Amino acid sequence: MLLTVLVTMLAIVGIGFLSWLLRAAMKASQLGLKAEPLVLGAATNFFDTLGIGSFAPTLAWMRFRKIVPDRLIPMTMIAGYTPPSIVQAIIFMILLGVNVDPVLLVGSAIAIVLGAVIGAPIAARSPVRAIQLIVAGALLMAAFFYSLANLGLMPVGGAANTLPMPLMLVAIAASFIFGILTNFGVGNYAPTLAMLSLFGMDPRLAFPIMAFGASCAGTAASVRLIKLMDVDLRIVLSLVAGAIPAVLVAAFVVKEMPVTTLRWLVVAVVLYTAVSLIYAALQKPLGAPEEQLGKAMAS
Repeated sequence: MLLTVLVTMLAIVGIGFLSWLLRAAMKASQLGLKAEPLVLGAATNFFDTLGIGSFAPTLAWMRFRKIVPDRLIPMTMIAGYTPPSIVQAIIFMILLGVNVDPVLLVGSAIAIVLGAVIGAPIAARSPVRAIQLIVAGALLMAAFFYSLANLGLMPVGGAANTLPMPLMLVAIAASFIFGILTNFGVGNYAPTLAMLSLFGMDPRLAFPIMAFGASCAGTAASVRLIKLMDVDLRIVLSLVAGAIPAVLVAAFVVKEMPVTTLRWLVVAVVLYTAVSLIYAALQKPLGAPEEQLGKAMAS
């Protein structure tokens, strides 16, 4: 019964968020699509559904191609990848959610949403230098987890579908922190998977927890960030348009494929991007005028 309620809620939230996004784009005269972010959204979310992750490669490509300014990359990704993460969450909830402890599932989701809401204005008011350094740290963390996965060193997990109360409280508290970091483009998938596996949970059951939390947090953060930041909604809509069909193809048609080589490629790309972000941040004087957000932040 609870699973049906949660899946229905996700579907309603997804439709509502997408409708809101389209109305915001119409109001801003940005109702259109761009080819490059559309293809990017399709490629990264196809492999995200298969376990690669989408935030790190998207961030790396956006910075390499200078699709949007550095300070807007996290916000653009969050808004564009929230609808496909909702689709992923519904799929994982239907396939695996019935086996997950509902207290852990719902508690983690509430915590990550609270973190996302609290973190949104912090991210919006952060100078470019701070965002560059935080995002660089996130990329280094992603490269670390990719490397662990390729080398077979990720925590193998156990067979549990729940956690003892002390560990459950730790997991929920960690989800709150992940929610704050979501606003800076730090994905919650890899750290959540590693944490729950280390605590002895069945790694497969981490997927509905991760996807459900990411969907709720992304929706909460996106609505606030789009109001606070000058995000190009054409790029956001292009990411959505490419990502959702790719998620469905990966989940129901391809299902699995060897991705080790691709992970090593992603490691190389995100390491390069992390180093370039750190270099750019260190070259820029603290508090430079161009780091300020301008009119949007003055209101």
